[in-house]
Amino acid sequence: MVYFIASIPLLFFILFLISYLRDPRKLVNGLLFNSFLITFFFFCVFFSIYVDGPYQYVVLAFPLILLIVLIPFGVLALIAGLFYNAKVLMEKEGKRFRNSLTLIMAIGILTLVIINMVNPTRFFPDYVQPLFGGAGLVVIYVFLHMFNFLTAYGLNQWSRPKRNQDFIIVLGSGLINDRVPPLLASRINKAIAFYYRQRKVTAPPKIIFSGGQGPDEGLSEAEAMQSYAIEKGIPIEDTIKEDKSVNTYENMLFSKKIMDKMNGEGAYQSIFATNNFHLGFMQEKQGWIVKVLVRKQHFIIGRMRWSGNILLLSLWDAAVIS
Repeated sequence: MVYFIASIPLLFFILFLISYLRDPRKLVNGLLFNSFLITFFFFCVFFSIYVDGPYQYVVLAFPLILLIVLIPFGVLALIAGLFYNAKVLMEKEGKRFRNSLTLIMAIGILTLVIINMVNPTRFFPDYVQPLFGGAGLVVIYVFLHMFNFLTAYGLNQWSRPKRNQDFIIVLGSGLINDRVPPLLASRINKAIAFYYRQRKVTAPPKIIFSGGQGPDEGLSEAEAMQSYAIEKGIPIEDTIKEDKSVNTYENMLFSKKIMDKMNGEGAYQSIFATNNFHLGFMQEKQGWIVKVLVRKQHFIIGRMRWSGNILLLSLWDAAVIS
């Protein structure tokens, strides 16, 4: 019996390793790794209860630490991070509604914590109770999906792109007064740094600046980004403008058409220079992405959107936790 139960977390761990080694960017990596942790947790509980031996209480320490320390601390850290996230984004990108979404999420989570502590269901009649139960299931679903995404994001940080790229695609994020704002500048700077590192060992990549012109912008994001990069020393012949896209999906689609036209369909290596919050959405939309070059110090959660019946953390208008 013990060996059978022990085989369940082992199976999830093996599946996680296979999936991660094949492609460290997959969202399913977060699901498999969390499934391993959860099943290992129950194995530890089972082992400590039903198996006598010198290691009985040592094994029990893992689930106790997880329940008493990590989960409460994780929830509090998430709330604090979301508040700080909203503060930094509003400072860098302006006080817009789309920049307040992490603030709304933080207030929502904090409200749920307080509601659970107060237990307001006792003040309502029995026929209303199913509504609270349904709301609780929705919250659990959203939390688990977000947790899987964040786990996949964290695991992806161990992966680094090779210096053999043909293209770097920098995704636009909006201009402020027709100038590149700090958040967008961080993406361009990351692409520029990789450009110079690769140039030391082989031919440098072409940098595609992807972003159209918004209704309140006097020029396209692509043009503004290209000018910024040229000012930083990137030769104009190594830059390409993609100025038709208006969202993340079109960023990828139109950039792919440019690369296919220049090098032949799929006959190239490419990476994206973006923020971490783009990872989940891009994984769902395009299978041709090779790597994502992320801003390591940014830890992002952004806008949620519905895709069919699956809630995705798509996040192209996201917030920053430095």
